[in-house]
Amino acid sequence: MSEGIGLRAFISGCDSIALTDRERGLFREARPCGLILFKRNCQDAEQVRRLVAEFYDALGDDRGLVLIDQEGGRVQRLLPPQWRRYPSGRRFADLHARDPEKGLEAARLGARLIARDLAALGINVNCAPVLDLPVAGAHDVIGDRAYGSTAEAVTALGRAVAEGYLEGGVLPVIKHIPGHGRAKVDSHASLPVIEASREALSATDFQPFHALRDMPLGMTAHVLIPAIDPDRPSSASPMIIGEIIRGEIGFDGLLMCDDLGMGALSGDMNDRAGAVLAAGCDVALHCDGTFGEMEAVAAAAPELSGASARRFSAARQRLAAARSFDEVRAEALMAEVLGEIA
Repeated sequence: MSEGIGLRAFISGCDSIALTDRERGLFREARPCGLILFKRNCQDAEQVRRLVAEFYDALGDDRGLVLIDQEGGRVQRLLPPQWRRYPSGRRFADLHARDPEKGLEAARLGARLIARDLAALGINVNCAPVLDLPVAGAHDVIGDRAYGSTAEAVTALGRAVAEGYLEGGVLPVIKHIPGHGRAKVDSHASLPVIEASREALSATDFQPFHALRDMPLGMTAHVLIPAIDPDRPSSASPMIIGEIIRGEIGFDGLLMCDDLGMGALSGDMNDRAGAVLAAGCDVALHCDGTFGEMEAVAAAAPELSGASARRFSAARQRLAAARSFDEVRAEALMAEVLGEIA
């Protein structure tokens, strides 16, 4: 087993556009391995860069990850007029269905533009692409965020997006492993139950995650899959994480849970963090910036060590200087996908 790396196994949010003295003190003492930003944290470019710098200063370490959800469509934390609007996954899926080559080019170049925006702010992780495979009758929480309704389309477009981020110097997060597309309720509010056999899931939902198992970071789904583990949500299930995510899917990147604050989970924040880490998640993710909850998650999170430290270091090693790309072509394609031009 490798020694600890001095950072702890949790990613935290913060409350506003600058760190409070209490947040600064918590980050200095507890040393989270990452900070995640939301709309409430993003006013303009100069302010976001200052907030990122405050996080690194409090951490006393430049290895921390700074994350955001900038998928495009309805999940976009950096908004106009300060930042450009991006298409939803479905927009790329529609183009891909008409013209596969152009759809893949647009998806990759859209990711390059998002990576350009993020890197300029000091954000080095985007919680995308969504690799969930939606089915008829499912809740719209995934909906137009998906890159299609077949494993083949989601895999192809998801790979184009993930590689676009990497080429732009930003780490992608494949989500929501092992699949949220069949959920009939929103896991932000309650626990979805996936009523499908393991064989059916292996043949469909798991496929995009298996195909992108080489990516550096992944995020679990808060879903109950009775055919595999009838008692625990996948984020807190040693069986699903060990046998499915690490085993059948073959993902060996750094695995974080979806937000601990979601209604799909039960117990206090210390219990929730402890459960996901005990089940095999490398990192616990807490998003909403409530200080008492941040403290509780921090108390449950050990130092990153062993396989988790190795995965964290391997992810960091995937960060590279952005390659050049055709920004004019990329902007034109985004305008076309958004329907801004004929």
